[in-house]
Amino acid sequence: MKTMQWNAAALVGLLALAMSAPAGAAPQTTDKPDNHVVQGKDAVVKGAKVVGGKTKDGLSKTGEVMTDGWITTRVNSRFVNEELLKGSDINVDTDNHVVTLKGTVMTMAGRTKAGAVARGTEGVRRVVNRLIIGSKK
Repeated sequence: MKTMQWNAAALVGLLALAMSAPAGAAPQTTDKPDNHVVQGKDAVVKGAKVVGGKTKDGLSKTGEVMTDGWITTRVNSRFVNEELLKGSDINVDTDNHVVTLKGTVMTMAGRTKAGAVARGTEGVRRVVNRLIIGSKK
């Protein structure tokens, strides 16, 4: 019987304590959860900025970051084995993923091929073809 009275007294005490706390109030702790929330938010924002930067540059199929320098190198390397571009003098400039071709090619077909190769290169958004037809200077 005494055990039942003790349990009832404990239950009444807990109910009184619960009733004295404001409704919806969270228990008070000594930790600062707001600090953890701020740190978590800062980490997410920093990660998003990094991802945003990488997305702007883009990633190649092999996972390399496609910067303007990467695109310029890739376009130049694709010109090497093109038969229509033999004897050409082509300068490739890339700015914000826009490739500009300057210089000379031997034929109109070479000029067209150079533009097509540049356009078909991964990461290229647009090609400005300023190639002229003629021999190397």
